[in-house]
Amino acid sequence: MAFLKVVPLEKALEVISSFPLEPKVESVPLEEALGRVLAEDVVSPIDVPPFDRATVDGYALRAEDTFMASESEPVRLKVIGEVHAGDAPALKPGRGEAVYISTGAPLPEGTDAVIQFEDVERVGDEILVFKPAYPTMGVMKAGVDIGKGKPLLRKGTRLTFKETALLSAVGMAEVPVFRRPKVAVISTGSEIIPPGEELTPGKIYDINGRAITDAVRELGGEAVFLGIARDDRESLKALIEKGLECCDIVLLSGGASGGVRDLTSSIIEELGEVKIHGIAIQPGKPTVIGIVDGKPVFGLPGYPTSCLTNFTLLVAPLLRKLIGRESEVRKVKKRLAHKVFSVKGRRQFLPVRIEGDKAAPILKGSGAVTSFVDADGFIEVPENVEILEAGEEVEVTFFG
Repeated sequence: MAFLKVVPLEKALEVISSFPLEPKVESVPLEEALGRVLAEDVVSPIDVPPFDRATVDGYALRAEDTFMASESEPVRLKVIGEVHAGDAPALKPGRGEAVYISTGAPLPEGTDAVIQFEDVERVGDEILVFKPAYPTMGVMKAGVDIGKGKPLLRKGTRLTFKETALLSAVGMAEVPVFRRPKVAVISTGSEIIPPGEELTPGKIYDINGRAITDAVRELGGEAVFLGIARDDRESLKALIEKGLECCDIVLLSGGASGGVRDLTSSIIEELGEVKIHGIAIQPGKPTVIGIVDGKPVFGLPGYPTSCLTNFTLLVAPLLRKLIGRESEVRKVKKRLAHKVFSVKGRRQFLPVRIEGDKAAPILKGSGAVTSFVDADGFIEVPENVEILEAGEEVEVTFFG
């Protein structure tokens, strides 16, 4: 069994990228597509609008019938009926005829313009037209907004309300999207209790279960929180097996170091194979990465900041790949707010808070809840660097 045979971060990422998981595609109803990622390019199946339609309330007519109209010599046209939005007009006005039309209604056959009702005078079943109309006046032509076959959205687009509105406009009731990977989340530790229970001596509330569950959901995955496993082999093994049965990936927090009561790696070895046990980073060295029946199992550190940092470094890229969001890693260049000392020989990932154009390191330690609550992201300190001076440019990788 691999036991804290520490490997570089690049090796861990290489192992994860080799796991036999590929994005899967499913079709979902449009009303369930918000926030999902398109798995295919989408082109419009129809013209929008699908017919020539009026953009004003007025009279549909032949523009050429009005070319001689003037204030002194208005043109008289006979009104032969009405057409309103939602109608399929059967009227076919001839020369010298017009049809009253509402905004949004389809133009009757043979007409090519709409003149506003304010610009004419109605006299019985006739209108007096005082100025010429021109073809397409008061008309939106079929397909002028969106033409049939026009590319609408590219594969990999995350659907916001704007994109779902566009898909609705072209009548798409089903949308091809990347399937959400199901991720089992397990907290470990006899000292951990769920929020809401009475806090007795020696106990602490479960932080990582909530944080990791919501981090998975924020990325677009489907998280299944299976609860808290106590520090006994049977409790932990039962939850891991349950996660493997119902989900694509299993995430555990705590129980990954080399202590007597840390059982994660031995259970993974029993069920499958431990690929990594220990990564040369700080915080987060005691991380386990294994595979069971083709499904990745991650044992993340128990300290909240270490847990969330390693989730961002190791698990988030895999989830983004499966959800089609590989390009959505947020990074920004900032200046370091003050001097930082690092541990030589180990790559460090230090939580920071963005303060204007500065990145302010948070030095409370990975066991402090506020270390990651107050942090916007983290910076990387290379293993051969002992000091970063105030004002140095650093790259911040955002959480979430």
